[in-house]
Amino acid sequence: MSRSPYDTGPQLPSLPEEILAYYERGGELTRLRQGAGRLEFWRTQDLLRRLLPEAPARVLDVGGGTGIHAEWLAEDGYEVEVVDPVPLHVERSGRLPGVTARLGDARALPADTAAYDVVLVLGPLYHLPERADRIRALAEARRAVRPGGVVVAATINRFAGLNDTLMQGNYFIPERRERTDAVSAHGRHRYSSADPHFTTAYFADPADVPGEFAEAGLAPDGQYGVEGVAWLMGGVEEWLDDPERREAVLAATRRIESEPTLLGASGHVLTVGRRPGEELEGRLG
Repeated sequence: MSRSPYDTGPQLPSLPEEILAYYERGGELTRLRQGAGRLEFWRTQDLLRRLLPEAPARVLDVGGGTGIHAEWLAEDGYEVEVVDPVPLHVERSGRLPGVTARLGDARALPADTAAYDVVLVLGPLYHLPERADRIRALAEARRAVRPGGVVVAATINRFAGLNDTLMQGNYFIPERRERTDAVSAHGRHRYSSADPHFTTAYFADPADVPGEFAEAGLAPDGQYGVEGVAWLMGGVEEWLDDPERREAVLAATRRIESEPTLLGASGHVLTVGRRPGEELEGRLG
């Protein structure tokens, strides 16, 4: 099997210093395991269990963090490998039973061609403000997945920051409002030491993502709002604490997950694509 044309041998991933510093704080250890973040976790899990082929299958979890999804995927019977540019994440995810982990950049994956049934890209597109880099990461996912295989990528929605700062009350702080309005206009969140709540990032218009998939050689196959509108409602943390209400929230969000008029209200969107089969690739090539 061939290697990535971008793979020049063992090297540390080229990650901007502010992004590495943000994730080395260790926030990903708990972000999706407590509070309102559990909605994102449970909904992502729900979607992947419906979208992925049955286990056993080989899954490459690109930007898999501390293994929040790799852990349950391995428990479900999948063969999971995590690639992440943050040493802390690789160390933590590599401890999980049934999971292997290595350092790597989504734009130059340390992975053989057509070696996986599924490639997950559930974080890298957040931190690639340049369209060319996002296309490159998606093209690498396409290369690593087998013909007919599934690629699932997550994006942060264009107005997620605006909605979140309104909900938290931070929008009424003039400096935060100015920065938030700028991101709403162009999607680029620039790191500022005066505003350490997040790091360099890109907030995507969900309507643009299928085109990026197509440019990378993937056939788009659906989009799904992860949190829907539930994440913006007061009381969601308490609802998630109650098993009966939690199931009602998840079911309600599932009902609207692909409604076009509501897709952009979600905090995150999953976009699904497939690598064309060998016969189609031959015609295209």
